[in-house]
Amino acid sequence: MTEPATVKAALTSQSIETPSWAYGNSGTRFKVFARPGVPRTPQEKLDDAAKVHEFTGAAPTVALHIPWDTVDDYAALAAHARDRGLTLGTVNANTFQDDDFRLGSVCHPDPAVRRKALDHLLACVDIMDATGSRDLKLWFADGTNYPGQDDVRERQDRLVEALAAVYERLGDDQRMLLEYKLFEPAFYTTDVPDWGTAYAHCLKLGPRAQVVVDTGHHAPGTNIEFIVATLLREGRLGAFDFNSRFYADDDLMVGAADPFQLFRIMYEVVRGGGLTADVAFMLDQCHNIEEKIPAIIRSVMNVQEATAKALLVDREALATAQRTGDVLAANAVLMDAYNTDVRPLLAEVREEQGLDGDPMAAYRRSGWATKTAEERIGGQQAGWGA
Repeated sequence: MTEPATVKAALTSQSIETPSWAYGNSGTRFKVFARPGVPRTPQEKLDDAAKVHEFTGAAPTVALHIPWDTVDDYAALAAHARDRGLTLGTVNANTFQDDDFRLGSVCHPDPAVRRKALDHLLACVDIMDATGSRDLKLWFADGTNYPGQDDVRERQDRLVEALAAVYERLGDDQRMLLEYKLFEPAFYTTDVPDWGTAYAHCLKLGPRAQVVVDTGHHAPGTNIEFIVATLLREGRLGAFDFNSRFYADDDLMVGAADPFQLFRIMYEVVRGGGLTADVAFMLDQCHNIEEKIPAIIRSVMNVQEATAKALLVDREALATAQRTGDVLAANAVLMDAYNTDVRPLLAEVREEQGLDGDPMAAYRRSGWATKTAEERIGGQQAGWGA
């Protein structure tokens, strides 16, 4: 059985990166819903992110999305973050919201469009240099909708060429994180549709190319924890995009649809040494109908709770049951850990850090929501795509 002090130490050191875009307005494909007090600038997004870290103690980094978070001075933006106890984390490139990218970006049949997309990716590395960010995250909406629309093999060749150029541009302490998605918006072929495709490209590039597992980007029934275990075993799991879904990419709050799956994933992370490896634990969520900051706080807490339960698995008892072929006993070991109420343990961890044991209640008492609703009047609210 894992000692409580060991569990506490692991939870205290856990860091969960929040996404800048989650603090802005978002919605369905039919409408983006506005809320009072939503940030109008990247700086105000960081102000909100600082509140999440203030009350959880576990969210010290914030991911940027370019061009949604474009500013004139990225070094100044990094200083703004530091002043609030944060650092700027992953830089996310965007090659899916320009009219020129209708038929793809780095896989587009037109070399001029491919060059435009590559220039954007290289500009994102320039931003990383200015912010001190380690990771560049790439997700491509590239693909085709109809048989015969484009040459599938040639599109992979184009992708190889672009990824190699970006990889070459990276600094020695920077990484490329390649994300995959089963489908959407391309419905016939997607150029990076699964972890195997992403893994193959990363192997070709080198050790600083790693795979991102977005927990929503899989077919129903996919065993995501197997993918996690395999990538950890191969040293190629670079990051998570945590969210939850009922179909293929709802970007709901992590742990909302299937908390048991999140626990199983986190067990494989613990089992494979992922808590002490260079795995970035990031949220990738949009909060359409719920309040932004409380939803992000709750999401951070969900990851912490799944991690705590994973740490409580009696691995010695589990190994014994597995070696002897005792199927029910092995399953019971996992279920005992999952059914443990870890909320008192996490409250204790927070209080030992000088935080309130209940981050949600502490945020409500802070009055931040009322303050921002009164102060953030005028200007253009941040929203999905802006």
